[in-house]
Amino acid sequence: MTDPRALVHDSPGQLARDVASRLLTVLTAMQAEGRTPHIALTGGSIADKIHAEVARQTPGSPVRWDHVEVWWGDERFVPRDDPQRNALQAHRTLLDHIPVNPSRVHEIPSSDEADSPDAAAVMYSDMLRNSGAGDFDVVMLGLGRNGHVASLMPHSPALHVTDEIAVGVTNSPKPPPNRVSLTFDALNHTRETWFVVAGEDKAEAVARALAEEGSIEETPARGIHAKLHTHWFVDVEAAQQIC
Repeated sequence: MTDPRALVHDSPGQLARDVASRLLTVLTAMQAEGRTPHIALTGGSIADKIHAEVARQTPGSPVRWDHVEVWWGDERFVPRDDPQRNALQAHRTLLDHIPVNPSRVHEIPSSDEADSPDAAAVMYSDMLRNSGAGDFDVVMLGLGRNGHVASLMPHSPALHVTDEIAVGVTNSPKPPPNRVSLTFDALNHTRETWFVVAGEDKAEAVARALAEEGSIEETPARGIHAKLHTHWFVDVEAAQQIC
């Protein structure tokens, strides 16, 4: 039987359509209440599909993208135009195709703009503090095959950083080694967390993340807990070991 916390989709395409529709619905409701939503995007192949689907559905939606604050949960510390950057990926599939306000798109500083991952983490932390947001409304996260979330890797010292918003990562086992990530404290300052996971290669990590028992050291995704709702949107391949 499928874990009740996981919403299983027949394909990555169906997952992308569902998540995109849900996101536009949530943003519409927030703006109807007079709020300016703060969302954090993620990277990866399923994120590409979701972003493209959000862009496709946007013309039929009342969402005012110029009144949405856009952030990221982590970033690769590489030059600004490096295709490995999550922000560049999001621009190509989503942000360049919808009417966002550039001043409301908050990219994690690149290696062109900061001397080190630690310096970029300080700069990004200051950006978040100065925004006055308090909490995110929706944080989207992928899941690594090793159970990592954002750029919080298994057995990393970054797992134990408290009272900080962002942290520099210099020894990631997944290339590139230099990254910037929000900490657990910051990632969990959100009303809703949406894990988006597709592919058979993620099935074991999904099962470990959703198991009744387990270690954050081994599976950092277990350390993510939204204030209101934590949803897992997975395709059938990623759900194989929780059925």
